[in-house]
Amino acid sequence: MSKRNTQAAKTAARERLRLERERQAKRAKAKRQIIVAASAVAVLAAAGGIGYAIVQANKPGYWEEVKADKVVAPANTTGTDGTTVTIGKSTAKKTLKIYEDPRCPVCAQFEQAVGPTVDKDVEAGKYKLQYIGGTFLDGDSLGQGKVGSNGEGSKNAMSAMGAALNVSPEAFLEYKTALYSAKWHPAESDDKFKGDDYLIEVANSVPALKNNKSFQNDVKNGTYDAWALAMSKTFDTNKDEVTGTPSFVMDGKKLVTSAGNQPMTVDEYNEVVSAALKG
Repeated sequence: MSKRNTQAAKTAARERLRLERERQAKRAKAKRQIIVAASAVAVLAAAGGIGYAIVQANKPGYWEEVKADKVVAPANTTGTDGTTVTIGKSTAKKTLKIYEDPRCPVCAQFEQAVGPTVDKDVEAGKYKLQYIGGTFLDGDSLGQGKVGSNGEGSKNAMSAMGAALNVSPEAFLEYKTALYSAKWHPAESDDKFKGDDYLIEVANSVPALKNNKSFQNDVKNGTYDAWALAMSKTFDTNKDEVTGTPSFVMDGKKLVTSAGNQPMTVDEYNEVVSAALKG
């Protein structure tokens, strides 16, 4: 082989090597561009995800949105937005105000022990009963009208009670009794009343509400959700200076035992109510 041929072969080999290095460099550059582009997409996606999360976190919750809804007042109510719920014979001269929160465990204790006595007194015409419902156990701030984040069972149960009241005052009282009963009332830490199906299950223990499609639709559709918030506001802004439940007021005076406690037995209740009726 001549030196010329040998030199030509070497030159050709160097050229092939140069071309191969260029191809490798191009491949490496393209790979880097893909990695950078993917990283940019990931960053944008993450930023978008964070932005979406922030937007979602700042969106008003369901009950915050309900505050802007028009109040639909149940039948058998009076006053602003139907928040005056008075039950009893028109001939009764005095009215007992009872302040309760649907999730309140002490209210449940009172209703289980003394509720039947209250119902008998109202039926006998000793006094009328005015119900004022609060929802502060959901985390709603007393007097601030703010909807909290500790649950929604009180508000949801209040709405269902409005649906029962729309059926009749008797259905309302029986449903209230069922909600506070040992069988159906959950622990304070269990927000079971937030479930419509559970509230309907409880209602099926009340004859007037059992399989009542109109009542069930009102519960599922939230017909009285805005009313529940209006009732809660009535509780928060009450002029009786009530801040806890259960509380009882007659003629503007809180009914408490000689020890300054809420009456939690039939004897204690009869004593404070008898005194108030004479006063």
